[in-house]
Amino acid sequence: MNNKKLNIWLPLLFGITITLGMFIGYKMKEGMPGRKFFSTEKRNALQEITDLINSRYVDKVDTKALTDTAIQAILSKLDPHSVYIPSKELSQINDEIKGSFFGIGIQFNMIDDSLNIIQIVENGPAEKAGLQIGDIILKADDSTVSGIKIPSDKIRTFLRGNYDSKTTLSILRNGKTLLKEVKRGSIPIPSLDAYYMLTDTVGYIKLNKFSSTTYKEFMNALLTLKKKNMKSLVLDLRGNGGGVLDEATEIVDELLAGDKLITYTEGLHHPKKEYRCRREGQFETGKVVVLADEGSASASEVVMGALQDWDRATIVGRRSFGKGLVQEQYDLYDRSALRLTVARYYTPIGRSIQRSYKNGSKSYYADVSKRLTDGEMVTADSVKNDTTKLYKSQAGKKLYGGGGISPDFFVAADTGRIGFVSAKIYGKGTLDNFGYNYYKQNQQSLLTYKNPTQFVSSFKLSATDWQYFEKLANKDSINIKSIDVIEKKFLEKVIRTSIARQLFKSEGFVEVTNENDNCIKRAMEVLR
Repeated sequence: MNNKKLNIWLPLLFGITITLGMFIGYKMKEGMPGRKFFSTEKRNALQEITDLINSRYVDKVDTKALTDTAIQAILSKLDPHSVYIPSKELSQINDEIKGSFFGIGIQFNMIDDSLNIIQIVENGPAEKAGLQIGDIILKADDSTVSGIKIPSDKIRTFLRGNYDSKTTLSILRNGKTLLKEVKRGSIPIPSLDAYYMLTDTVGYIKLNKFSSTTYKEFMNALLTLKKKNMKSLVLDLRGNGGGVLDEATEIVDELLAGDKLITYTEGLHHPKKEYRCRREGQFETGKVVVLADEGSASASEVVMGALQDWDRATIVGRRSFGKGLVQEQYDLYDRSALRLTVARYYTPIGRSIQRSYKNGSKSYYADVSKRLTDGEMVTADSVKNDTTKLYKSQAGKKLYGGGGISPDFFVAADTGRIGFVSAKIYGKGTLDNFGYNYYKQNQQSLLTYKNPTQFVSSFKLSATDWQYFEKLANKDSINIKSIDVIEKKFLEKVIRTSIARQLFKSEGFVEVTNENDNCIKRAMEVLR
């Protein structure tokens, strides 16, 4: 009988003993900083050191800042494009990739410590609320934004917010203070700066990056230009640092015929992945010229590499940046992120465009400015192609790998334009202030120009306009009376671009900038 009772209670006693042991072990583990006894988790030295600093260091330490520094040091041993993105920067970077953000839809500039509205997004929240160019924002809700020195990123935090949230702005207009309630909405960040017809049959499209909306923007431009009888296309990728790879391959698919390979990616833990043409494109037969320079990188080089390998386009300009590494972004628990290089991308014939980074990130990024001092941006003979890696296009044209995309036709950089005075004018923001003030004072006459093309062909600066610019420059402690004829001619052009930007946004800026542009001229010669 007693044995039977023991057999009944034995499993229960055994379970209580195990539970009690686990509880005691857990409490022992809690009391041992940096060491997790009774745990199968393997901890590395960085985790242990961080825990020991937290629990044993003589003073209070911001271990988050220490960890960030350690992460940056680790990534610096990998490649220049594997980066850690702190949580405070992640939102803005994600907005750039997404191609939009939540805000009120204005561009602003601080002039004499006053927050001036210099542009308003068409059909955006600010326009719907009745805000106007020239309004001065005094307060955003309870936060004062004018009359004090305040950084631009701080102002953005006041104006941006959740979708459909509201902000009350106190504005100054014509000497009167008004209150405007604005409901925040989705504000686009365009990746397409401009598109227009260079001639009756040659269209032009300029992309500044590849975001999640780029293909849609490109197609709208392409189809509009086709309706205007476009037979040849100039695609301007100068200064385009890349972005979303899928958007770039979608654009190439519109220009290449057949089931052609566009690019492929491959890495140690990243199996080979091919990107191919999948459909009939909207512009598979017309001539294409792509404009490139040392600022064209990554997804831009995917576009250029594919079109060059298949002899579909002529590249005009200068050697591209040379970034052939693919990054994937991993969101971390503290709302920061790791953008890690996981593969290399290759052109259809197997070219890797990635430049060497064996001498570290500092030397890697200094290479672009070194091209200027070495003469590579000025003379074609100074271009440093990697001749150890030779390839041939489908038509037998000699191509290079391992250092960016080399152009088919070289165009030197215009290094003689900006002098010391011009550099100061750019640095002080004098140009933007001039364009804004000129627009406010001459709004009625400027509105007679219906499009950027009409402005480019008709608008001329008067002597009075130049005197007003001199006055603004003097206010910024810049004496422009000492400049030579060449620099004055350059400044007259950029003054016109500042007015055109104010009047027609990026489209006006691009069209005026493209006046007498050497790359555009060479592209037109190629097309002829």
